[in-house]
Amino acid sequence: MDHKMLINGQLVAGDKMLDVINPATEEVFARVPHASEADLDRAVEAAAAAQKDWAKKSMAERRAKIEELAAAIGDNADDLARTLVQEQGKPLPEAQGEVEWSQGYLMHTSTLELPDRVIQDDAEFRIETRHKPLGVVGAIVAWNFPLLLACWKIGPALMAGNALVLKPAPTTPVTTLKLGELCAKIFPAGLVNILTDANDLGPKMTAHPGIAKIGFTGSSETGKRIMASAADTMKRVTLEMGGNDPAIILPDVNVRETAEKVYGGAFFNAGQVCLAVKRAYVHDEIYDEFCDALVDIASTTVLDDGLKQGTTMGPIQNKAQFEKVKGFIEDARASGKVIAGGEVREGKGYFIAPTIVRDVKDGQKIVDEEQFGPILPVIRFDDVDDVIARANNSDYGLGGSVHSADVEKATEIAGNIETGTVWVNQQMNIGPHIPMAGFKGSGLGVEQSVEGLAEYTQMQVINVARG
Repeated sequence: MDHKMLINGQLVAGDKMLDVINPATEEVFARVPHASEADLDRAVEAAAAAQKDWAKKSMAERRAKIEELAAAIGDNADDLARTLVQEQGKPLPEAQGEVEWSQGYLMHTSTLELPDRVIQDDAEFRIETRHKPLGVVGAIVAWNFPLLLACWKIGPALMAGNALVLKPAPTTPVTTLKLGELCAKIFPAGLVNILTDANDLGPKMTAHPGIAKIGFTGSSETGKRIMASAADTMKRVTLEMGGNDPAIILPDVNVRETAEKVYGGAFFNAGQVCLAVKRAYVHDEIYDEFCDALVDIASTTVLDDGLKQGTTMGPIQNKAQFEKVKGFIEDARASGKVIAGGEVREGKGYFIAPTIVRDVKDGQKIVDEEQFGPILPVIRFDDVDDVIARANNSDYGLGGSVHSADVEKATEIAGNIETGTVWVNQQMNIGPHIPMAGFKGSGLGVEQSVEGLAEYTQMQVINVARG
């Protein structure tokens, strides 16, 4: 089935078309347009025109339109979820969850406000801060949560008074184009534009003089290129990038219960989550027992097409990432002992069983680099200060966790972990009201919450002399 882009309120085809592959079957299930640079220019021009009127709207008027989009997503939930499965690969229950999250994030974001703040108000001066829209926002999103990430950008960008040009990943564009069909019926023409490409339009977006900000979710390597490209036009950037999240497990935990939490945090969406557990540091006293528990949990995983009933893990989303993950498995076999998984399923589809690797050490590729797939290295430790230093010895700093029966002690340790989020006795508890930020190479700026909304504005100080 062929799909169309959204430019200036119209659903438009491209001069060329691109195939979209179902990662469970390796078959083409849809075709989308290949946007040109001229398409980008038209989208930016339309967005700039629409933004002038949108910025004059009250927060209540903007809120009503965002709520309307959230409701439309709910009305089309089944179609969107099944499309997500076909292009992304995740099991249907996870896809249904992504649709619900997308609604929830939009609804919460629509309630946020950035009121003027009075700094001084006396006989001499009235000084206050205001938040002004930036103009046209360019949004570039990754392939692991294509619908949710699009809504993460649409909500705050529009609530702040901006217009949007959004580009989904080339391997997962279909759900986003369906979202564009909904946007075309709700928003003024030009306010939201959605373009699809073959990974060639991003540099043109980041360098485009008509775009005031780039909101990006994706790899750290791409994020660095975006930051460099945006410098020439002094674009604002928000970069939510990769992670190599450590989980530290102390010896006083309930082993089975904690293993289930860590396993879920490592293998949700086949490990294709920036905030997934990428390395588990387990105290020597419970190391063997914890590894055995992980293996037992992994044995219950049903690896298959996400549309099949009972599937609990789908394929890797695309062939390039599939090959990368296979390389990590080869390294795992050379570096440690693979005690679960490690197999590539025969036949069609990019399927890799959940893989647990023990007896590995810091300094090895499987531990130091982000796998972004269904692999979990398990590393021993016996000294808390040492494991904190090892957890922090990374170019990344997105998320982390500490698990202990002693909540006070775990919280103290959490405060010493150099990541934007640290969970205690849980994994991946995120929400639209919770700021998300990264240390070091994991990002720049804030997503979600009122702090995330502020990222889509320019602060202005009004300083009035009296008398």
